[in-house]
Amino acid sequence: MRTVTNYLIVNLAFSDVSMATFNTLFNFVYALHNDWYFGLGYCRFQNFFPITAMFSSIYSMAAIAVDRYMAIIHPLKPRLSSTSTKVVIALIWAVAISLAFPQCYYSVTIFYYPRTVCMVNWPDDYGGTHQLSYQFAVILLIYLLPLLVMLVTYSLVGQSLWGGHIPGEATYHYHSQITAKRKVVKMMVVVVVTFAMCWLPYHIYFILGSFNRDIYKQHYIQQVYLAIFWLAMSSTMYNPVIYCCLNQRFRAGFRHAFAWCPFIKVSEEDRMELQHTHTFRVTMTRSHRNDSTYAHTSIKTNNTLDTNLSVSTQPDNTKSPAAKLMQHSC
Repeated sequence: MRTVTNYLIVNLAFSDVSMATFNTLFNFVYALHNDWYFGLGYCRFQNFFPITAMFSSIYSMAAIAVDRYMAIIHPLKPRLSSTSTKVVIALIWAVAISLAFPQCYYSVTIFYYPRTVCMVNWPDDYGGTHQLSYQFAVILLIYLLPLLVMLVTYSLVGQSLWGGHIPGEATYHYHSQITAKRKVVKMMVVVVVTFAMCWLPYHIYFILGSFNRDIYKQHYIQQVYLAIFWLAMSSTMYNPVIYCCLNQRFRAGFRHAFAWCPFIKVSEEDRMELQHTHTFRVTMTRSHRNDSTYAHTSIKTNNTLDTNLSVSTQPDNTKSPAAKLMQHSC
């Protein structure tokens, strides 16, 4: 279970739990009563750490997309080690902290009789150059850019898995590998689409408010904001449901991790799923005039790689089509 993808999924889960724990309830109470009860310290904290966790969650999904792309499109290239993956996660949090820090720095509590408000007091007031620049930078860096990365990588992966064809006779193990990887990609695409749909109204709301503050004076704007806010925050609860429904290995790993609970039983099928070592053999034969190319590759995930290649090249150095070797575990 200690793969690059699983490290990133754990980081994604921690980010989602942090955002839900430290942000949702307090912001809901504040939006409901329009009065901040929690003091200046927590005002700054809730404008910093939950937002940092949200940024970390988004960049974790982008990193997972890149990792899936490398594993499926370039399977023979070296994968990140455990240490390197932890460095990537640390960089994700460093970027997230730097993006969230301005909101913490300018957070203040102001008393407007008979209530107290927690707000970000930008140097040139709300709607000024600082606030608009930051708002658009956040939308670009934590919404549009990650979505673009995920769209491109999953499109290329989908084209490879659904549109590609390997010459020769495919074995049962090869089909199992393809099926497993398709399921993982489908799962992550659902996660990305869910994230995009949940956060789109939230960003549109603040973009419109930045240009026209009269929107905040509309009669039902508080109810509209609560609905948009809850939709955005609810994105954190969908991921584990999606993983549980669409990933058998996740279900098996979850039952194994919580086997100490009296009502959770680990079946033999779960143990086989977690211990299963994917082994497959791909044989590719192609004839072009009098030249032939034979590739016989046996790949095992127990850190053993045996490769037999016999290649007859043409004078123009034209390379034969590469058979995609789906070695890496999902």
